[in-house]
Amino acid sequence: MRRIHFVPLLLCLLTIPCRAEPPVVAKLQAGRETVRIVAFGDSITGVYYHTGGRRAWCDMLGIALARIYPHAKLEMLNAGISGNTSAQGLARIDRDVLARRPDFVVVMFGMNDAARAPREQFAANLQSIVERCRKAGAAVILSTPNNVYANPVRPIDRLAEFAQTVREVARRLDAPLADCYAAYEEVLHRDPLRWKLLMSETIHPSMNGHKLFAEVMAEAISGRRVSLADVPPPPDALRFTLARLRAGEPVSVIAMPPYDRIVPDALRKLFPAARIEATPWPAEGRSLADLEQWAKRIRKQAPHLVVVAVPAGAGSASEEAFIRSYCWVLNWSVDFGLSKWDRLSVLPSVTGSLSPEEKRREEIARQVIAGADCQCLGRGPDDRRTPGEIIGDWVRRQAGIQH
Repeated sequence: MRRIHFVPLLLCLLTIPCRAEPPVVAKLQAGRETVRIVAFGDSITGVYYHTGGRRAWCDMLGIALARIYPHAKLEMLNAGISGNTSAQGLARIDRDVLARRPDFVVVMFGMNDAARAPREQFAANLQSIVERCRKAGAAVILSTPNNVYANPVRPIDRLAEFAQTVREVARRLDAPLADCYAAYEEVLHRDPLRWKLLMSETIHPSMNGHKLFAEVMAEAISGRRVSLADVPPPPDALRFTLARLRAGEPVSVIAMPPYDRIVPDALRKLFPAARIEATPWPAEGRSLADLEQWAKRIRKQAPHLVVVAVPAGAGSASEEAFIRSYCWVLNWSVDFGLSKWDRLSVLPSVTGSLSPEEKRREEIARQVIAGADCQCLGRGPDDRRTPGEIIGDWVRRQAGIQH
């Protein structure tokens, strides 16, 4: 199966301004002063489980702008709160946005408004947000949200209407627009598999989708395209686990076999006196739907490390069901908000050879895992190491030991 790359798209409507105000762009180009950018929105803006609990589009936008403006001094501030409508955002704008004295505010509301607010009120709230930011001296970009899987709470047609409302407000106020909804629509119609890999669940995008957000937003700011396809997950995948081990504190691991044995053994080689409790996550002979159901107990247990190692034989009724269940296996493996424990994904090639169909599913799984912003261990074609050696080498690298 070919590798699917996430590439930037030029999707701003020609009748809507799609570049930030020149003074802000000049400040980015000059790199003499810090440019403070606030990402303002709901859970799709904030840092939650659907992107791995460590980063979201705010962080990706910072990376994109740093590539376009290599001399820029950037301070990225995330003001996204789960469940917020534009009315709730407006109610907290002084505390969460204006008090930070931003140069730039990127505004993305609509997903929750579409579920419970009139379009007219949504438009009025967006206008007030833009006016309040401009009065405080900040430039503003309005962003449409992503499209979604079919669902009764946020019907696709209604969400499309709210995206159109954002465009209308941007046009009326002469505000730059990042039309992320249009970007998602184009991907959906051109490559449905790639669109599924942008999503973490019914309404929330994965990190793959957040990279697309940031590419569209960066182009709206700069007029230039940039790709974030090569941005890897955070490198410190064992930060909680290693901190506890170095402090002599006990560690709790939940892992799919055989990694409920292999991972603790690798950790004990570095920390012989470590107190490690391993809980097996039953996986052999289970479907992905079964693994998804079991994963729902992880948050209550609040472990220090979760190892996801979906076996090659764990199938689903369809490709879409495979992707959606795999996403939920990963989603339930982290806390709801900011991450509080570590997570590692191990592909089935580490434990054995795969059939052509299993290799195809592994490639899809690899990209689902990328969307969870999670480190992923696999086996290259010339890698003859045992699973224990692969895990052991990775653990040593995480601990800063090269050999």
